[in-house]
Amino acid sequence: MNRLFVVNKPIFRSSNGYMGYVKRKYGTKKVGFSGTLDPFATGCLIVATGQYTKLFQYLNKTPKSYKATLWLGANSPSLDIEKIDSIKEVSPFTERRIEEALLSLKGELTYYPPKFCAKKINGKRAYELAREGLEVELKTITSTIYDIKLLNYNHPFVHFEAKVSEGTYIRSLGALVADKLGVDGTLSSLHRIHEGQFYFDNEKALNPFTHLDIPSNVYTGDEEYMELGKKLSREYFETKEDGVYLIETSNFFSIIEIAGEEVKYRFNRIPKFEEESCTV
Repeated sequence: MNRLFVVNKPIFRSSNGYMGYVKRKYGTKKVGFSGTLDPFATGCLIVATGQYTKLFQYLNKTPKSYKATLWLGANSPSLDIEKIDSIKEVSPFTERRIEEALLSLKGELTYYPPKFCAKKINGKRAYELAREGLEVELKTITSTIYDIKLLNYNHPFVHFEAKVSEGTYIRSLGALVADKLGVDGTLSSLHRIHEGQFYFDNEKALNPFTHLDIPSNVYTGDEEYMELGKKLSREYFETKEDGVYLIETSNFFSIIEIAGEEVKYRFNRIPKFEEESCTV
């Protein structure tokens, strides 16, 4: 079965662990997901089965939107409620001060990702090293904060919404806001609303070929060459400029790369979307 859809990941389940449930529900062994959600986070998680798992890297998933709650006075090395080690009473702030702290993050932002994250250090995940009590040194990253706004402030909880570029750590945004206010702070809730055009809609099957962030091209040669995975010539493509393209033939899709005079297959013979075959 080849299927692309969005699940609503529940709280306190790892993204990878939740795939066991998805496999059982859809009766399939090959399942993958894009854009890991932390165990304490909920919401939009893009899932694919079968050959559609090959398409994750080409999906248009930006911008992403999140709703989060920042707990002022709580401290956690993981920047979320999983590892809270202290809670201090802090004096209330004015809503204006909260809004100023949030808005100060808008635009291009360079910061350190959380030590408890999935980035690899010498082949090992940062969160694995952190859980072992080892020192974790991560390089700064840069994200774009397209929009960030206060939804509600009920001291000591700050509820906010952020629209961001791919790869942004909302836990770090919460920590930066707390730093600007001069207090400890950690996220007590996090919900991903959407990734690009991907929203949770009762796990409805989606046509992946309408959600790809690569241009289409036309192969004018003999389709049998592509059917059999034979070597292709640049001259038989409508667009001949270097780049990665989606090619549709009578029976399937392929992703190819034109580089100079060479044409490479990225993925070949990806089945077309058939809505009626995706009913569960």
